[in-house]
Amino acid sequence: MAANSRLGRLRETEFCYLTTTGRVSGLPREIEIWFGAEGSTLYMLSGGREKSDWVKNIKRSPIVSVRIGGVTFRGVGRVVADREEDALARRLLLKKYATSADDLASWGRKALPVAVDIEAEA
Repeated sequence: MAANSRLGRLRETEFCYLTTTGRVSGLPREIEIWFGAEGSTLYMLSGGREKSDWVKNIKRSPIVSVRIGGVTFRGVGRVVADREEDALARRLLLKKYATSADDLASWGRKALPVAVDIEAEA
């Protein structure tokens, strides 16, 4: 089954587990994080921007794994640079997580968008 199809069934899962390689230790580092999905790309927002360890790890070694609802995907992480993709990432996450009781607008404007492009399965 294509990664895009497998992701489609998992889009509404509340969070994912992102595993990066520690830039100093070389060991796996896992975080729980909110995500949005479009096609075969996952988007996450880093409230700590470039200072977040997971972002630093991706910049050093972009090969990552992402576990969603018991399904693990391999992918390549990157900081989003394109203006349109930046806007898409913010829209996806705010649409998924902002409720009338939440005040995520500031986070949605200020956080750093990071993408994980899921590798096609062989």
